[in-house]
Amino acid sequence: MSLIMELRTQLAHIFTLTDPAQKVSALKALWALKQAWAIEEEMSLSEHPMGRPLQPVLKPPKEVPSRKPSSPEGLAALIHSVCHIEFNAINLALDAGWRFSGMPKRYYLDWARVAYEESLHFELLSTLLKEMGYAYGDFDAHEGLWLMCERTQDDLLARMALVPRTLEARGLDATPLIQEKLRLLRGPLEPHAQRALEILDIILRDEITHVQVGNHWYLWLCAREKLNPQKSYRELTLKHRAPKIRPPFNEEARRLAGFDDEDLRALREMGQV
Repeated sequence: MSLIMELRTQLAHIFTLTDPAQKVSALKALWALKQAWAIEEEMSLSEHPMGRPLQPVLKPPKEVPSRKPSSPEGLAALIHSVCHIEFNAINLALDAGWRFSGMPKRYYLDWARVAYEESLHFELLSTLLKEMGYAYGDFDAHEGLWLMCERTQDDLLARMALVPRTLEARGLDATPLIQEKLRLLRGPLEPHAQRALEILDIILRDEITHVQVGNHWYLWLCAREKLNPQKSYRELTLKHRAPKIRPPFNEEARRLAGFDDEDLRALREMGQV
């Protein structure tokens, strides 16, 4: 990397890397040189292919086997599913950073930070899998996160509404439920379950700020376009066939991430449909 580097170009390059370890290393190197970043907000970049390894095999969510974490393989599969989410989150943040032009510099700085932090989460989980005798790619995974990214590739408002504000916010709801399952594990599984709990604490802490980033820019775009945030959100979920969000909601975490009373009331109403 040159001493002065254009950030969005670097994010696009890292986005194309297929090897997860290389992607993580490249983000670490980029983050270490953040004082040298330059940002061309108005630059339009050509289409870049998303880089992902040949494994895991991606399937529709309903076709991915469900395993109970009460066996070594089941616990590894659970950790692998979260690891896959974090790998997708790296690419989602990278894509948000390089694809959309004409935003304030802070927008690109925000998504570069999110991509870096998601790479740390992925590294923690993939290391834990290795300690258990497995690796990222050993289990089938679903393709839902990236499908929504593709559906919103030409609409930044929809991207902010339906990826960080919907799919990633769902992680705020799901993480405590996963942690409850892990706390029940005893015997030989307990040390790995305890380590997974610690990593999920880190992920939940950081994901609150990541969803907050999505919320901030969604509301910023709504204000710029003079749109009602709740009305627009409902319309975008229908237009882009977003998955229905069902309770329970982690309202404490969602409030920390920028959801207000009106947002939460609208979510409850949508969850009843």
